[in-house]
Amino acid sequence: MPETYAQQRARELQALTREALQELPGVCFDFVAAIDSTTQPLTRYAYVCDLKLFFNFLTAELPKFADKQIVDFDADDLARVTSRDIHMYLDYLNLYIKDDVEITNADLGKMRKLASLRSFYKFLYKNGYIDADPAALVDMPKRRQKPIIRLEIDEMARMLDYVETGEKMDERQRKYNEHTRQRDLAILTLFLGTGIRVSELVGINIDDIDFSINGFLVTRKGGSQAILYFPDEVASVLKDYIKLRRELTPLPGHEDALFLSLQNKRISVRAVQQMVKKYASQAAPLKKHLSPHKLRSTFGTNLYHETGDIYLVADVLGHSDVNTTRRHYAAMSDDRRRRAASAVHLREEKLKGES
Repeated sequence: MPETYAQQRARELQALTREALQELPGVCFDFVAAIDSTTQPLTRYAYVCDLKLFFNFLTAELPKFADKQIVDFDADDLARVTSRDIHMYLDYLNLYIKDDVEITNADLGKMRKLASLRSFYKFLYKNGYIDADPAALVDMPKRRQKPIIRLEIDEMARMLDYVETGEKMDERQRKYNEHTRQRDLAILTLFLGTGIRVSELVGINIDDIDFSINGFLVTRKGGSQAILYFPDEVASVLKDYIKLRRELTPLPGHEDALFLSLQNKRISVRAVQQMVKKYASQAAPLKKHLSPHKLRSTFGTNLYHETGDIYLVADVLGHSDVNTTRRHYAAMSDDRRRRAASAVHLREEKLKGES
């Protein structure tokens, strides 16, 4: 049986994780092995990358570790790390240089990196490598609640029209658009019509689509599979694209992929992100950094407005915890409650004014 995209991606991430571990202390390998059964490959790779950054900070920024090679760190060295050192690390994350490029981290980035460090030090403490856990003494940075950025109805229509007509494109862009129009239209329509994640979208195979039920099989975050359904408008666009897709000759190993790049390989997450940003910037120029996730938010917002059912939204979006969905869309619930309050008048005559 051929390897699925999810299996292929997991294998690639495992190889990247092993490669990165070669540059870290041996205890990091023990840590990754300990969390293997409870985490996904992408999570483990992210943890290893975060640990690599932390050890680079220790050797480059703290004098007590200046003469230490990262691979040589042992339990005694790890026990010398204090909560103050970790606070300094969080400050370092605000701005640091990597490969001559300035890198910054917002609250969410610092939260994730501290979460990785907390998991690592919790493992060290639990398994007797150290006698105290300094990471547990460091408070998680507060995450500022940001408004949900989404496309309005007219912005969605404008974006799809832009793809379909090539309006305002220069000659080079229009020529490129001739080759990608149907594919890009199908991708954007699928995002807006189903709320699918970008990682899920790139993994779809042609045989995963079933027009008899207007549904498709998707491998969700975490590896579980589900059937998502799409409206007739999405079905129409997908059918047009698949006619063209069947005329293409994919490279070996990419024969099953639904969405192909111009190189006839399965399209990458990065390519989809860039494509969405390009079209969305034309449709909604004042809304910066629009991404596939923002199209997912657009779908979730529209679905919640139409149904008012937070559990349905959570199920369709594939959230394992409805509280995740509720946090995202609580502002809309509050807005609905405010509108309900203003719609009720107790003393009509008083509101109209008395003569």
